[in-house]
Amino acid sequence: MNYLLVVQVFVRTPPFAAVVERKSFARAAEHLGLSPSALSQTIRQLEGRIGARLLNRTTRSVAPSASGELLYMRIAPLFREMAAAVAQASEAAGQNTGTLRINTLGIAARTIIAPRLSRFHQAYPDVVLDIVVDDALADIVAGRFDAGIRVGGHLEKDMVAVRLTPDLDMVAVASPDYLAGRGIPKTPADLHGHACINWRLQMDGRHYRWEFEKKGQRLEAAVDGPVVTNHADIGIAAALGGLGIAYHFERDSVGDLLAQGRLVQVLADWSISRPGLFLYYPNRQHRPALLGAFIDCLLDKDLEESPRRRNARAA
Repeated sequence: MNYLLVVQVFVRTPPFAAVVERKSFARAAEHLGLSPSALSQTIRQLEGRIGARLLNRTTRSVAPSASGELLYMRIAPLFREMAAAVAQASEAAGQNTGTLRINTLGIAARTIIAPRLSRFHQAYPDVVLDIVVDDALADIVAGRFDAGIRVGGHLEKDMVAVRLTPDLDMVAVASPDYLAGRGIPKTPADLHGHACINWRLQMDGRHYRWEFEKKGQRLEAAVDGPVVTNHADIGIAAALGGLGIAYHFERDSVGDLLAQGRLVQVLADWSISRPGLFLYYPNRQHRPALLGAFIDCLLDKDLEESPRRRNARAA
């Protein structure tokens, strides 16, 4: 029995849920393989049968109404359980096919996932890895992801977490040209006289307060500057362009840029470490075998080949 076919027929994301999760008719239609007009008609028919508006639409956004929110909260867990049951049945039949959806920080995508894609595909050629790079704090359950990768301190308590890296050093960096023109900050308080590249947290839109520590003194700094972003690449590019001081993980591409002299670290004696990168997934009784194989790949453990790959190699 083909796992993909079973999921498509029995546990395919309902059109209404697809719109809620993707916050867009266009993105939901693409996911479902429908035209936006056909999807819109389907939603109108559903609203007609229920007798209530389920989605509030504007020219720029789509969001569930109060009735729609109640409906989504009831049906979403049911479809997740159905998908898990089908996956478990497929595993019991010895099949290793399907789609594994991962929501990850850019740093993990670049330094952990990308170098191991080929190895995973060679062991599991029938598995589709759907990897979404997201430097904000997305809800992997609402987004119907199998797992996410985040910094350890940002994990929900009801998640199972697997450490992927040691702790990560945080560094404040700027271009040599910027520092030549504006001077070098000596303490975190000096940042108030500098342009800084701000980081926005998705949860409530607040700006991230930079964290520092020296000789047991720990403090946070609220900074201002010409750029606000939730994506590391934008912040690094802004720093390289001389727009201000950025605050990033040293393990990311910042480390290479420091070695090349294109960026310079400031406030080094105030730098801190954060919990490393963790892969996490909902705390449920059954962990899909494909997710377990993906975790083993990221940890550089031996991978058991899928039956089709093993048979092809033997032939």
